Amino acid sequence: MHQRDYRPSLGHPAPVSRKPRALGAIAAFVMIAAAGWGIVSRHQAGTVLKEATETAAVPVVGTVVPKTGEAVTELVLPGTVQAFVDSPIYARTGGYLKSFKADIGAQVRRGQVLAEIDTPEIDDQLRQAEAELVTAKANQTIAQSTAARWLALVATDSVTRQETDEKVADAKAKDAVVASAAANVSRLRELQRFSHVVAPFDGIISARKTDVGSLINAGSGQGVELFHMVDRSVLRIYVQVPQSYAAMVSIGQTAQLKFAQFPGRNFPAKLVRTADAIDPAARTLTVEFQVDNSKGELLPGSYTEVHFTTPVATKALRVPINALIFRGQGLQVAKVGSDGKVAIVPVILGRDMGIEVELTDGVAPDDQIILNPPDSLIDGQTVRIAEPKVKPQ
Repeated sequence: MHQRDYRPSLGHPAPVSRKPRALGAIAAFVMIAAAGWGIVSRHQAGTVLKEATETAAVPVVGTVVPKTGEAVTELVLPGTVQAFVDSPIYARTGGYLKSFKADIGAQVRRGQVLAEIDTPEIDDQLRQAEAELVTAKANQTIAQSTAARWLALVATDSVTRQETDEKVADAKAKDAVVASAAANVSRLRELQRFSHVVAPFDGIISARKTDVGSLINAGSGQGVELFHMVDRSVLRIYVQVPQSYAAMVSIGQTAQLKFAQFPGRNFPAKLVRTADAIDPAARTLTVEFQVDNSKGELLPGSYTEVHFTTPVATKALRVPINALIFRGQGLQVAKVGSDGKVAIVPVILGRDMGIEVELTDGVAPDDQIILNPPDSLIDGQTVRIAEPKVKPQ
C-alpha cells in the first residue's frame, strides 16, 4: 500500500486559526476601556474634590431670628434689708459701767434704762460746782446790799457818783458770776443724769458691746459703742437699679420680695423714694422699698430678691449677646440675606437683659442674625447657614 503524503504543496498555503486574533482584540479593548475608565474616574474625583474644597471654603454659621420684646419686663434685682431705724448707743458721760439692764434680743421701750454708769469724777465736780454757786450767791447778796446803800447816799451827796457807779457795777458782776456758777451746776447735773443710759426709741437690742467694769468714755469719737438698737417694725430695702432701667421705676411702684428662709412666699413692698441721681461709679440708681414687718418675721441684714415689673415704652427686638460685633465702627451685627451674602450693619443698643440685649434700630423681625460671628467675617462674604439640629423625641 502506498502512504499519502499530506504535506501541502508549495503553491497553496496551509489554513490559519482565527481564535488567537479574537483573544488579542478582546484584550486590547479591555485595556482601552480600563484606561478610559481610569481617566473618567480621575476626572470625576477631581471635580468632586474641587466642589468639596469650594464648599468647605464657605463658612458655616449659625443664625437666630430676633425676638420681639414684651410690653412689660420683670426685673429681679438683689436687695439689702435694713431696719427702719438703726442706731448705735454711746455714753454721754465718762466713768465705769456699773450694770446693764438689757441684752441682745431684748425688746425695749423708749426711755427704758439700758445701763448704769458709775461717775465718781462727775459727782465730785458737781459738789464743787454747787459749793461755788453758794459762794457766788453770798457775794451777790453783799454786793447788792452795798449798791443799794450807796444809791441812797448819793441822793444826799454823802458819796460821789463815781463810787456809787462802781458799787452798782460790782453788784451786776456778782450777778453774772452767780449765773455762770448755776449754769455749770446744771451742766454737771445733766452729765450725772446721763449715767443712766436709756433707749432713744422702741426697738430691739441687736448688739451689746460692753460689760460690767469697763471704762466708759463719753462721745462717739472717743468711747466704744455700748449697744446697738434697731426698729424693725418697718424694713427698708435698698436696690441698685441699672441705668438702662432707671427711667422705668417710679414712686408708688410695688414689688414682691423673696427670701431664702421663706420658700414659696412673697412679701409685698412699695417703692417710697429714689436717689434721683445715678451713681457715677456703679452706673446705678439707688431706690428704697419699704415692707411692713409688724409680725417680726423678717430680719434686718437679710438678703432678698426684689421682683417687680416695669412697662416698656417701645417694643424692641432682642438678640443673644453673642450676636454683637464690637469693632471700631461701633456696635454691629451680621445678617445673612436670601442669597447667602453677609451684610454687617450698625445697631443701636437698648436694654441689657443679661444673656440677651434689646436693639432699638438696625434689625428687622425676619432677619437671620449670625451667632458668634468670626473676626474674619467681612461684608459681602458668602456663608452657609447651618442646618438646625433635630431634638430627639
